[in-house]
Amino acid sequence: MDYRRHVRTVLPEAGPGTLLGRVFDPEERGPSVVTVRGDRVVDLTAVASTTSELLDRPDVLAVLRDAEGRKEWPLQEVLDATLSGDASSPHLLAPIDLQVIKAAGVTFAKSMIERVIEERAKGDATKALELRSRIDTVLGGALRGVKPGSPEAEEVKRILLAEGLWSQYLEVGIGPDPEIFTKAPVLSAVGTGQPIGVLERSTWNNPEPEVVLAVTSDGRPVGATLGNDVNLRDFEGRSALLLTEAKDNNASCAIGPFIRVFDAEFGIDDVRRLTVSLHVDGPEGFTLRDSSSMSEMSRELEELVSHAWGSHHRYPDGFVLFTGTLFAPTQDRDEPGSGFTHRTGDIVTISTPALGTLVNEVMSAEAAPDWRFGIRELIANLAGRGLLGDAPR
Repeated sequence: MDYRRHVRTVLPEAGPGTLLGRVFDPEERGPSVVTVRGDRVVDLTAVASTTSELLDRPDVLAVLRDAEGRKEWPLQEVLDATLSGDASSPHLLAPIDLQVIKAAGVTFAKSMIERVIEERAKGDATKALELRSRIDTVLGGALRGVKPGSPEAEEVKRILLAEGLWSQYLEVGIGPDPEIFTKAPVLSAVGTGQPIGVLERSTWNNPEPEVVLAVTSDGRPVGATLGNDVNLRDFEGRSALLLTEAKDNNASCAIGPFIRVFDAEFGIDDVRRLTVSLHVDGPEGFTLRDSSSMSEMSRELEELVSHAWGSHHRYPDGFVLFTGTLFAPTQDRDEPGSGFTHRTGDIVTISTPALGTLVNEVMSAEAAPDWRFGIRELIANLAGRGLLGDAPR
């Protein structure tokens, strides 16, 4: 698949930023840690063999800006290879490696209501329209502006319990504890220009465009990127115990294109102001356009991080955290009232000027390229390249 006609630019448009990524280097038969300097992609793997290690370093900004690279590639050639699917040339991978892939759910009121609808519909998309009208009438105004865990939230809970409308999704949406779950295994994420997978037997599913925070082993958010938390609405709607099957399948987690590391020009306050755009272009001519504004989140980003990391849980290699989405697709694609679901061949484009563009083609998880490069192969590859000795500090 050649994605170039779907993407104006992969890179951030709002200033170049301090970027950290990974490139598959065919000469090395493995990944290299890279940054972008002007029109060059610079290999920093001799300084830090993984992005996990580099993000933990106190001098990460100095390394990205000034450290000498092992080799360089023309930026445009790497981008062209990435978007044209040329695996024989250096091309972008997901910008994370050893980090655990975590996710926060139900962090926006609109998506919270859609989770309630999924639950009430028991995964049947044909029941969603009627439920949406009824639940919106009762819940819409009650939830707007309520701070999770507050006395006001407790009063809303009391009212909804009396109406028989309380839900496990409302509990994590406005209760004291957010939903934090493990999205995918270490090293399983795909990057921009790679296929994403949806289970063949799923009949109700959607993309979830999100901002993803990069967090160090000591719990500090140090950068941000884009993610697609591919979701099977029918599976999770039938039972919350099917969350893992709904979320974790072959190629069901996309992250990229780069981690934009926080610096004097871009920090976590800028993340709070981002608007993430979503385009879906179907093979039959269907189009969907929507956006998700981080300013509408019901919880603070630091609160989500603190529920993932703390005295109760450590991540020695750091982690990334999907922060949730406002987007919940309701636009009919086929029959009236049937809502949205993916088709094979959909092109999903997620973008924001500060972070760039993540673009992927939908195929079945069964047909998507198998995930084969795991932790053992990464260690063996880095060892064979002589990159597992003590790195300069």
